[in-house]
Amino acid sequence: MDGDADALRGMMDITSGCGTFEEKVESLLRLGCTYLDVEVGFLTRITDDRQRILAAVGDHERLRPGQSCPLSESYCRRTIENEGSLTVQHASIEGWENDAAYGTFGLESYVGARVEMEDDLYGTFCFADTDPHDEPFSESEVVFVELMAEWTGHELARQEMTTALQRERDRLEEFAGVVSHDLRNPLSVAVGELELAETHPEGDHLTRASDALDRMDELLSDLLAMAKAGETIGSRDATPLSEAAARSWETVETGAATLRTETTNVVSADPVRLAQVFENLFRNAVEHGSTGNRPGSSLTVTVRDIDGGFAVDDDGPGIPLSERSAVTEAGYTTNDAGTGFGLQIVDQIAWAHGWTLHVGESPSGGARFAFTDVETVGSSPEPVGASDA
Repeated sequence: MDGDADALRGMMDITSGCGTFEEKVESLLRLGCTYLDVEVGFLTRITDDRQRILAAVGDHERLRPGQSCPLSESYCRRTIENEGSLTVQHASIEGWENDAAYGTFGLESYVGARVEMEDDLYGTFCFADTDPHDEPFSESEVVFVELMAEWTGHELARQEMTTALQRERDRLEEFAGVVSHDLRNPLSVAVGELELAETHPEGDHLTRASDALDRMDELLSDLLAMAKAGETIGSRDATPLSEAAARSWETVETGAATLRTETTNVVSADPVRLAQVFENLFRNAVEHGSTGNRPGSSLTVTVRDIDGGFAVDDDGPGIPLSERSAVTEAGYTTNDAGTGFGLQIVDQIAWAHGWTLHVGESPSGGARFAFTDVETVGSSPEPVGASDA
């Protein structure tokens, strides 16, 4: 490449052109490798003291998309400590020979910059080589890498905002549908029954009108809960899952069902919203997983740790594969007495925390609601075990 000006023009062409975010990142990495004359370029995500490679170009077996390592074994930890960027011209003569990162990756030259989203650390944008660099990285080269890292952070924030706005639009459309259909039906019933009661006071029209109004009240309560669920959550506290689950179990009508807690995780969460998650999932399990005429009969609900988060499992009949993608949609229910909002409330709260909800099958063949991307901040004492309602 001819020089700094050509590199900057190339970066502008890539970032202002067409293509997906992933395509632009790959093009920037290739451009950077050419400009800096190094063999690999990579974008990382840093969470929970681990570095994960999101995108990479070049031929290095440890620097490929999806691979991860402890942050303590990465060059990027020094980049973070520098609160900006880091350059290494010749690692083995600059004090890196006994560093875990040098032993893991064997990189002799490196230049990397922090990627931040709204002032919070996201990861790093880096270039490296197993050979030393002929000369120290110039100020222009370092600024070039910092500009790419800054664009990446801004673009990630823009995508997050776009996703949030789209989700809000979807929620407004769902609310409009519920108001125009689900609320109109019981209102029409109530009006009709009241009109009949004027001419036929001896009938049970007032009772049916009252039932319709109760149904409207239930729908409105769940609509308000669903609206609040997707809002920015309150303060996050270190919350033991076993304790939160046990408290929530006591607030739900569970009949003869049993709760088991097989978790020692302490997670970072809004405790009030986490309680809503458990309450809705417990209520759903008892309503759909009970057998016979006795609510909750022979049903066991288990809260357990999984890789990256936790799961709420039951040993009921489970959710058919064809219905799993629909159960968190507004108004979806197979229970005539339900409003169909409980599981969407769960999904909204998970999203507000940055968690991902997966609907699947429990080890016993029942329903599983699994949450990943959950920040774990410690461990509690041994699980409390089983609890009868």
